Order: sequence, then C-alpha cells, then structure tokens
Amino acid sequence: MSIDIVSFGEPLLEFSQLPGQDKPVSYLSGYGGDTSNFAVSAARQGAKVAMFAHLGSDVFGDQFVDLWNAEGVFTDWIQRHPTAPTGIYFISHDERGHHFTFYREGSAASLVSPTDLPEDLIADAKLLHTSAITHAISNGSCDAVFAAIELAKKHNTLVSFDTNLRLKLWTLDRARAVIHETARHVDFCMPSLDEAQLLTGLNDANEIADFYLNLGAKTVVLKMGPEGAMVATTGERFTAKGHKVETVDATGAGDCFSGAFFSQIVAGKTPREALVYANCAAALTTTGYGAVVPIPTTAQVAAFQENIS
Repeated sequence: MSIDIVSFGEPLLEFSQLPGQDKPVSYLSGYGGDTSNFAVSAARQGAKVAMFAHLGSDVFGDQFVDLWNAEGVFTDWIQRHPTAPTGIYFISHDERGHHFTFYREGSAASLVSPTDLPEDLIADAKLLHTSAITHAISNGSCDAVFAAIELAKKHNTLVSFDTNLRLKLWTLDRARAVIHETARHVDFCMPSLDEAQLLTGLNDANEIADFYLNLGAKTVVLKMGPEGAMVATTGERFTAKGHKVETVDATGAGDCFSGAFFSQIVAGKTPREALVYANCAAALTTTGYGAVVPIPTTAQVAAFQENIS
C-alpha cells in the first residue's frame, strides 16, 4: 500500500455550541483532534493519508473509524483500547470568540507508547505529521513522538510538526522545552503566530521564523490567521495574504491549512504553490461550523482560487 502521509495523534469527538440558542444550550456533534483534522484535510485534497491513533472500544471510536473510511483515510493502523475511552471536547462561543472544554484524561490516545509505533508504515510514507498536543497528552505519548521522529529520520521520511499550544495540558515552561527540542529535528515546523509569540517571547513574524530556523528546523511555515501565512527557509521566505470571507468559526482552520499544504508538497508542488493553495483552503473552512464538516474539497479550493484571480 502506497501512503503519502502518516498523521499521528489524538482524535477527539467534538460538540460545538449552536449559534442563537437560549439556555439550555444545544450542541452539534462532530469530529476534532488536530491530527485527525489534518488527515481529513489532506485526504480531501487528494493525498493518500493513514491515521495512526489509539481509540476506545466505544461508540465514539466507531464513529471516527467510519469518518476516516468515508474520507478515504486509511485506518489499518488504528488500535482500539478495551477499556480507555475516546476523548471528547466542547466548543462554546461568546463575544470573545470560541472556547474549548476538554474531557480527555486517561483517553485511549494518551496511552500510546514508543513500542506501539508502526515502523513499516512510517518507513514507506513520504511524510510523518504530528503535533505538540500529541506530546502533551501524556509522558508516554511524548516519548512516542520523539521515537516516531527518529524512525522517520532513519528511513528518510520527511517530518512536519505543528506547535499547537494547549496550556490546559502542560505548563508554558515544559511546552517551550519540548516544542523547541522537537523543532530541532524536523523538516517542517508549523507554528501559529499567537502561540509562537508565547513560546518564543518574540512578536515579529520574521524574527519568529528565524528563531525556529536557528533551532534547526529546515522550513518554517508560520500561520498568521487573517493575515495569511509565511514560508521561510535559510535561503528564502515569502508570504500569502489572508482572504476576506464570511467567517463564522475558526475552529480547526490551522489544521485544515496544514493538511492542504502538505497534500500539495507530497504531490510535488513547490512550497510557494502549496502556501497559496493552503491559504485558500483555510479561509474557506472558516465559513462553516466545526473542525471537519467545512473543510473544502479540491474542487471548492479551485473554484475559490478562480474567483479571486
């Protein structure tokens, strides 16, 4: 089986608050978890994606398997825990934006360890993708991320790492230490501007890009929200401006961006072409509610690009 991308991390079933509701609040169920969102995004853009994750042997775990199968994400390497549950989270909205409440302690995904890693899968893939959230959910999972990166390097598989910062999971000092150490070993480091400002103490986008390049990341892809995104290497850097759309929910926009970006990279596109494409995909995903449902297809991104050209 030929796989372009392996996505390693924690799936979470999502309950998103519906707008305009009086109490009691109503929620729309959906799917979340940054690496799962990433996998769906990359698959919708045509990449052959495999998800590596642990799920509970519960209804929510069944729903994730059904989702990935429907999206064309390969599930052969999914492991089901007999007692630990699939994690869940709630999204609430107010005048300050969207807020997350997580119920993931002791989840099946948090019990992964380095001995569980599918070396053959990582060896055969073009790219391994993981995130700081996968680090943060447990010590065993943190060790597994470093071990997965070592396996990828052993087999000349590219590595992308999203610095997704969730301070409900760990302290800022520990997050800094682990994220910065990981960035030293990856081909693509994917920070978001607001989180990178906390992690680095820097404010300027170019200085942040330089910081991660100096750590050892070969390419930095800095996500800047409505302002667009930047790609930086030691030899060049370029940006793509944000697009004005009718945004209703930015949940998962960064994951959509990353999945779209790497779908283009594994297809042989240049980083500049991938950046422009991913910027359009991320804008489109903010026009719907939830992390997965509004992720656009290749045809939708192409139509959007044609309209703005």
